[in-house]
Amino acid sequence: MQLFRFANPDFLYLLTLLPVLVLLYYINFTRKKRAFRRFGNTSIVGKLIPELSAIRPPVKFFLQLMAFSSAVIMLARPQFGSKIEEVKKQGVEVIIALDVSNSMMAEDIQPNRLTRAKQAISRLVDNLENDRIGLIVFAGDAYTQIPVTTDYVSAKMFLSAISPDMLPKQGTAIGAAINLGIRSFTPGEGKSKAMIIITDGENHEDDPVPAAEEASKAGIIIHTIGIGSVEGVPIPLASGSRRDFLKDVKGNTVISRLDEDILKKIAVGTGGNYVRASSSNIGLDEIFNGIRKMKKEELESTMYTEYNDQFQIFAALSLIFLIIDFIIMDRKNRKLMNIKLFKFKI
Repeated sequence: MQLFRFANPDFLYLLTLLPVLVLLYYINFTRKKRAFRRFGNTSIVGKLIPELSAIRPPVKFFLQLMAFSSAVIMLARPQFGSKIEEVKKQGVEVIIALDVSNSMMAEDIQPNRLTRAKQAISRLVDNLENDRIGLIVFAGDAYTQIPVTTDYVSAKMFLSAISPDMLPKQGTAIGAAINLGIRSFTPGEGKSKAMIIITDGENHEDDPVPAAEEASKAGIIIHTIGIGSVEGVPIPLASGSRRDFLKDVKGNTVISRLDEDILKKIAVGTGGNYVRASSSNIGLDEIFNGIRKMKKEELESTMYTEYNDQFQIFAALSLIFLIIDFIIMDRKNRKLMNIKLFKFKI
């Protein structure tokens, strides 16, 4: 099975001009038809102008459209993957679990905890080469946002869409994120598995320590990054132009504080490190540099390593359509009208 792609797909947007060209041709055709009728009876005028052809202009226009379409596809450079290769690369497998609860909107880390964490992850992805990365988001429950992949472009695209609104249940279930991470790693590559949890540590839903113990048994090292301040700050809410803060059922303003103790227990229990984030340095790069020192595994993937251009076919088609269009004249040739290749006597 060959893989098909366009090397320059942006040129395909030019095909949206086709309906516009058809509409303009129809308007022009209607105007000519009305002007022709002003001369009198169409059958009489047709006899006065025998070389006038009703079918040739539409045929020529169709050929021009086909030439234009072929030229656009040529510019887009259609290609077929011609060589499948099993590529083996040395790398590690990392899953980042990102807290997206409402408390991550606190602004003790500028511009806020979640935005700063997303920026750090994005920069990390930019520096990846052979490693696989996955992303789990969690609040009251955990979900896979990006399966383990080397498709860094897609990873950044999905990362940009993350917000607290994407999860139906609020809270902070670190244990659920760890359990999901255990199931998300590729089986059989335990020595290269690492998990990074970025959260304020305010765990409300479960006890993450038993989950961390299970991860350790599976050979997964968990590093934790605590983001926020121990003193705590209120959680801002979007309420139009008026600034408001999250309140509990009694009407008191909720203060979100960093819980370092639980994050240290998780990291120490699995052989990982704990880092406290700041506005200037989240600590993700330092942790990942340590992960790179782990024993790397051979990560196999199937790739199309060569692509053959097929634009020549469409270049030839475009040229053929233009040549035929040039040969066909708008009007009938008076000299050729009298030529009869076959004569029959009745």
